[in-house]
Amino acid sequence: MALAGAVLASACGPLPTRHRGAGPTDPPAARTAAPSHAPSPSPTPLPIFSGPALSGPHLQPGSNPSVLPGPILIADNFNNRLLLVSPHGRILWAFPQPGALAPGQTFIGPDDAFFSPGGRQIVVTEESNSVVSIVNPAVGRIAYRYGTPGVPGAGPNQLSNPDDAMMLPNHDLLMADIKNCRLLLVAPGAHVPARIYGQTTPYCYHAPPQRWGSPNGVFPMRNGNYLVTEINGDWVDEMNLAGQVIRSWHPPGVRYPSDTNQVRPGVYLVADYSSPGQIEMFNRQGVLLWRYRPLGAQSLNHPSIALPLPNGDILATDDRNDRVIVIDPRTHRIVWQYGVTGVPGSAPGYLNNPDGVDLAPPYSLDMVHAATMGLPPP
Repeated sequence: MALAGAVLASACGPLPTRHRGAGPTDPPAARTAAPSHAPSPSPTPLPIFSGPALSGPHLQPGSNPSVLPGPILIADNFNNRLLLVSPHGRILWAFPQPGALAPGQTFIGPDDAFFSPGGRQIVVTEESNSVVSIVNPAVGRIAYRYGTPGVPGAGPNQLSNPDDAMMLPNHDLLMADIKNCRLLLVAPGAHVPARIYGQTTPYCYHAPPQRWGSPNGVFPMRNGNYLVTEINGDWVDEMNLAGQVIRSWHPPGVRYPSDTNQVRPGVYLVADYSSPGQIEMFNRQGVLLWRYRPLGAQSLNHPSIALPLPNGDILATDDRNDRVIVIDPRTHRIVWQYGVTGVPGSAPGYLNNPDGVDLAPPYSLDMVHAATMGLPPP
C-alpha cells in the first residue's frame, strides 16, 4: 500500500511517491444477489470482540450500517494504530494499548492489516518501519516479526518497504518487498526467507518471474494462485507458489495500481493510488467493467485498497481524505463512511491516512480464501 514519501529506483523512470482464457464481463452483481463467495462458518468469537466498546458511534451523515456484514479492521497509518470498528462506527478494539509494546519495541506506520486464515492473529505490514508483525489480539502483544525495525535492507531478516503480507493456512507468510523488487515466502517463526521470487535488486522492472516492477501486493485467488500488482508499468500478474507466472495484463487506465484482488473468477478490483484517484473492476483481458472516479470536491485522494463486500458493494480506504468508505457500484454513491473527509485526527470518528482495511472474520480476506490459498511447493 502507501510508500510514504519514497521514490523507487526503476528502469522505467521515477514513480509517483507512495508506499504502498477470457473471464466473465458482466457488471457488478446487484445488491440482492448472492455473495460472490461463501464465507467460512463463523469461528468461536474472538477475544477482541468481547468487552465494552471503546467509543460511541461515529459515522458520517447518511451512512447505512447494514451495508457491512460485521466489523472492519483499519490500519490507521499516521496514528500508528489498528482499530476494529463496528458497522455503527464504534471502536471495539485498538492496538497498541498502553503497555502493549515491550521496552524499545516500536509500532510505526501500519499500512496493511489482515486477519490470519484462522482469524486469531493479525498480520501487519509496517512499511516505513521495514518490518512485518504478527499481533496476537487475545493478549494484545506482538508475537513475531520478520524484518529489522527501522533498518531497511535486503539480507536475512531484512525488508525494504514491505507490503501486504498474507498468512497462508500453514502459517507461512507471503509478502511483497517493494524496494527490493521481490516477493518473499517466510516459514513460521523463521528469519530467513524459505523462498525468494525474483532477483533481489534495487532496480525494478517488469520481467516476471525473474524481475518485478516494484511489487506492492500479492493477493490470493480462488484457484490457489496469487495476484501480484506491479507499480511500474501498471501490471497485474497471476502467479502460483512454484513461481510460475500464468499471465500478465494491465488494469485499464490506471496510473498507480494498488492491491489488485479477485472479486470472482475472471473479475478483479484495483485501486489507483493517485489524485484524483479511482477504483475499478476489470477482467483478465484488461477490459473495464466498472469505474468509480468522482471529480471535484468528491474526488478520491490516493485510495490504496478496495475489497468486495458480500452484498456487491466495495469497501475502500481513501487515504489522504482520512476516511474509510463503502461505495454502492450501482448508484456510484458512498453509502457508509468512517472518518471526516480531509480532516486528520485521532479522536473517535477520525482517522489519519488510513492505508489498510480488512473485514472481521468470517468475512476477512484470508478466511474467505483459506480453502483455496494453496500450500508452498515441496
